Amino acid sequence: MRIASIGECMIELRQMPGGHLTRSFGGDTLNTAVYLARLGASVDYVTALGDDPLSDEMIAGWRDEGIGTERVLRLKGKLPGLYMIETNAAGERRFYHWRDASAVRGLMSLPETEALLVSLASYDLVYLSAITLSLFDEAGRDRLIAALQRSRSAVVRVAFDTNFRARGWPDLDLARRAFAAAFSAADIVLASVEDLSALYPDEDEQALLDRIDANEVVLKLATPASIVRNLGQATHVEAEPVPGKVVDTTAAGDSFAAAYLHARLSGSEPATAAKAGHRLAGAVVCHPGAIIPRAAMPDMRG
Repeated sequence: MRIASIGECMIELRQMPGGHLTRSFGGDTLNTAVYLARLGASVDYVTALGDDPLSDEMIAGWRDEGIGTERVLRLKGKLPGLYMIETNAAGERRFYHWRDASAVRGLMSLPETEALLVSLASYDLVYLSAITLSLFDEAGRDRLIAALQRSRSAVVRVAFDTNFRARGWPDLDLARRAFAAAFSAADIVLASVEDLSALYPDEDEQALLDRIDANEVVLKLATPASIVRNLGQATHVEAEPVPGKVVDTTAAGDSFAAAYLHARLSGSEPATAAKAGHRLAGAVVCHPGAIIPRAAMPDMRG
């Protein structure tokens, strides 16, 4: 299976005791790409970076994780974005971003863009998130959505994750239009009540599901469970108990997406794939940071 994951990886600063900071790299679609690669998928990351040493470090780190980097564009004089994380005692995190001038903002308007978009038709699945869409202006989003529609005609599946961050959308009506376009372009939608309720307040789970016209939808609930709808049939899937103390919820949704998509591309039924998603996410939240040690990866068999 060949997967393209489209989005942004940023420099991550994490606040530690005593006011110290640690530096690493992170981003929702990059996190998903890492977990997909660890699960055995062939995955390329599609993004733009600068020509700086930090961008060099990112690419080296991705290659170490088995992620393909041939779809990474390098822009002279540009830099990656930057964010800082604060995590409270319950493991919930707060983000501060500096990304307005990051290299990836220009990804949909470069001389190389058309060839990059055409290349999406060579994959089995293309994955992107709402954060991916928020990186571009309306014309850029339209260009990307059109490319996804063309890729689907070449029998490529498209998976869209509703990872919603209000700070990336100054106008909620604009966000709603972008979501509607992505829903129409997607074969698989990975959603959550938390994400969709921010856009459509006061709607219940069924109403939120009804907004998504994709054949295959996973709606993660406020409780440790999800509803999986495939070809009109809905199944409620309970998550297994988390194997330890929750210390950091960063990348819970990203890892869920990776395990779900890997299982589906490997032939599992949607409900079985959702159980795999919950299992990996349950392990990830027991470790600090978005990417857990390789040794901490759970057994995903069965």
